[in-house]
Amino acid sequence: MAVATISTLPLEAWKPLTRKPLPAGLPREWYITHNRRLKAMRLAIALMDSGVYAPSQADDATIRTTADRIGLHNPSGITCRMVRTLLRR
Repeated sequence: MAVATISTLPLEAWKPLTRKPLPAGLPREWYITHNRRLKAMRLAIALMDSGVYAPSQADDATIRTTADRIGLHNPSGITCRMVRTLLRR
Protein backbone atom coordinates (compact mmCIF):
# COMPACT_ATOMS: atom_id res chain seq x y z
CA MET A 1 0.00 0.00 0.00
CA ALA A 2 1.38 3.39 -0.98
CA VAL A 3 1.65 6.05 1.68
CA ALA A 4 0.75 9.61 0.73
CA THR A 5 3.38 12.14 1.63
CA ILE A 6 2.79 15.77 2.32
CA SER A 7 5.31 18.26 1.07
CA THR A 8 7.02 20.22 3.80
CA LEU A 9 8.32 22.97 1.53
CA PRO A 10 7.47 26.47 2.71
CA LEU A 11 4.94 28.39 0.64
CA GLU A 12 7.68 30.68 -0.61
CA ALA A 13 9.29 27.70 -2.37
CA TRP A 14 6.28 27.19 -4.63
CA LYS A 15 6.42 29.11 -7.86
CA PRO A 16 3.20 30.22 -9.54
CA LEU A 17 2.35 28.60 -12.82
CA THR A 18 3.41 30.53 -15.86
CA ARG A 19 0.49 31.81 -17.84
CA LYS A 20 0.24 31.03 -21.49
CA PRO A 21 -1.65 33.32 -23.84
CA LEU A 22 -5.10 32.16 -24.84
CA PRO A 23 -5.49 31.00 -28.42
CA ALA A 24 -6.40 33.79 -30.80
CA GLY A 25 -9.27 33.81 -33.24
CA LEU A 26 -11.93 32.06 -31.19
CA PRO A 27 -15.42 33.51 -30.72
CA ARG A 28 -15.84 35.93 -27.83
CA GLU A 29 -18.22 33.51 -26.07
CA TRP A 30 -15.41 30.97 -25.79
CA TYR A 31 -13.24 33.42 -23.82
CA ILE A 32 -16.15 34.40 -21.57
CA THR A 33 -16.93 30.76 -20.80
CA HIS A 34 -13.27 29.91 -20.27
CA ASN A 35 -12.77 32.73 -17.75
CA ARG A 36 -16.06 31.88 -16.02
CA ARG A 37 -14.94 28.27 -15.58
CA LEU A 38 -11.62 29.38 -14.10
CA LYS A 39 -13.42 31.70 -11.68
CA ALA A 40 -15.85 28.95 -10.67
CA MET A 41 -12.95 26.59 -10.03
CA ARG A 42 -11.15 29.14 -7.84
CA LEU A 43 -14.34 29.76 -5.88
CA ALA A 44 -15.05 26.04 -5.42
CA ILE A 45 -11.53 25.49 -4.09
CA ALA A 46 -11.85 28.43 -1.70
CA LEU A 47 -15.22 27.16 -0.47
CA MET A 48 -13.85 23.68 0.15
CA ASP A 49 -10.89 25.19 2.01
CA SER A 50 -13.37 27.00 4.24
CA GLY A 51 -15.38 23.84 4.97
CA VAL A 52 -18.21 24.07 2.44
CA TYR A 53 -18.37 20.69 0.71
CA ALA A 54 -22.01 20.31 -0.38
CA PRO A 55 -23.92 22.36 -2.96
CA SER A 56 -26.72 22.84 -0.43
CA GLN A 57 -24.29 24.75 1.81
CA ALA A 58 -23.22 27.08 -1.02
CA ASP A 59 -25.97 29.58 -1.63
CA ASP A 60 -25.33 32.66 -3.76
CA ALA A 61 -24.58 34.83 -0.72
CA THR A 62 -21.94 32.41 0.57
CA ILE A 63 -20.28 32.18 -2.84
CA ARG A 64 -20.28 35.96 -3.27
CA THR A 65 -18.88 36.50 0.22
CA THR A 66 -16.11 34.03 -0.55
CA ALA A 67 -15.37 35.81 -3.84
CA ASP A 68 -15.04 39.10 -1.99
CA ARG A 69 -12.79 37.49 0.62
CA ILE A 70 -10.37 36.06 -1.97
CA GLY A 71 -10.38 39.17 -4.13
CA LEU A 72 -12.57 38.18 -7.08
CA HIS A 73 -15.27 40.30 -8.67
CA ASN A 74 -18.83 39.53 -7.67
CA PRO A 75 -19.83 36.33 -9.54
CA SER A 76 -22.98 36.14 -11.63
CA GLY A 77 -25.79 33.69 -11.05
CA ILE A 78 -24.43 31.51 -13.83
CA THR A 79 -21.03 31.35 -12.15
CA CYS A 80 -22.66 30.51 -8.80
CA ARG A 81 -24.48 27.59 -10.46
CA MET A 82 -21.18 26.41 -11.95
CA VAL A 83 -19.59 26.50 -8.49
CA ARG A 84 -22.38 24.35 -7.07
CA THR A 85 -21.96 21.92 -9.97
CA LEU A 86 -18.25 21.61 -9.20
CA LEU A 87 -19.03 20.95 -5.54
CA ARG A 88 -21.47 18.23 -6.55
CA ARG A 89 -18.80 16.18 -8.32
